[in-house]
Amino acid sequence: MTEQKCGVVAVIGAPNAGKSTLVNQLVGQKIAITSAKAQTTRARMLGIALHETQSAKTQMILVDTPGIFSPRRKLDRAMVSAAWDSTDQADAVMLLVDPIKQRRHELEPMLEALVKRPERKILVLNKVDKAKKEPLLALAQELGEKLEFAEIFFISALSGDGVPELKDALAGMMPIGEWHYPEDQVSDASERLLATEITREQLYAQLHEELPYDATVRPESYTVKPDGSVEVRQQIVIAKASQKPIVLGKGGSKIKAIGEAARAELAEILGVKVHLFLHVKVAAWDEDKEVYEEMGLEWG
Repeated sequence: MTEQKCGVVAVIGAPNAGKSTLVNQLVGQKIAITSAKAQTTRARMLGIALHETQSAKTQMILVDTPGIFSPRRKLDRAMVSAAWDSTDQADAVMLLVDPIKQRRHELEPMLEALVKRPERKILVLNKVDKAKKEPLLALAQELGEKLEFAEIFFISALSGDGVPELKDALAGMMPIGEWHYPEDQVSDASERLLATEITREQLYAQLHEELPYDATVRPESYTVKPDGSVEVRQQIVIAKASQKPIVLGKGGSKIKAIGEAARAELAEILGVKVHLFLHVKVAAWDEDKEVYEEMGLEWG
């Protein structure tokens, strides 16, 4: 008889460790946006991965958390709080480390906090396709001496190398229980939220150097039309009026390119025609309670 298992895995790590890329790999499709820009993940988002063997069918609820770092602003504090909160109900906590960019002092607070936690802890070292073998093994040994990990994995979240073995191990740690979500559901994110995240990803991708981190995308409306297509209206919100020409581009060329790329990707994900309308607004969005609520973050 095949057992049914279900559990929660919290994915934590420093900004840009590759958490969203790894969650996408484990789920088997894109549910979280990725970017070279640090702290891209703001909202706490669930990815739902399935794993099946002859003895068990397992649903793993993966919590893709904002990166854990030293917070300075109100938004930073809310994001770090959300990351730690995600571990409270977890059956396993996965610490993802970038061995190339990771600074040791960034890891210390996480290791100290994890020592006190009862959940099974897994160390995952990312970017094995780029890191040198000897320093990688030395880092694994060093971290393993500081904290007792149930298992240590070496993977490439980008290429998927080592991810099937990691997924097997995670499934084995999940408890017996009823599934929390339907078999065909891959995320808890609404299509409305997904649409804003896709546009924000393109905003960062196309204006990575020119636009600071303090920009966001807010939903205005999401309407399913009688013909089955979707009309999406969004605001690109920036902190300073001087940033507006950067987002618009010459003759509106940049915002048009952002919109076209976001529209094409969203249409592919949803499987329907998408009509996307963007406009730019200048506002202190990171002090707006409603924005925090849209991202699922705690205000205050």
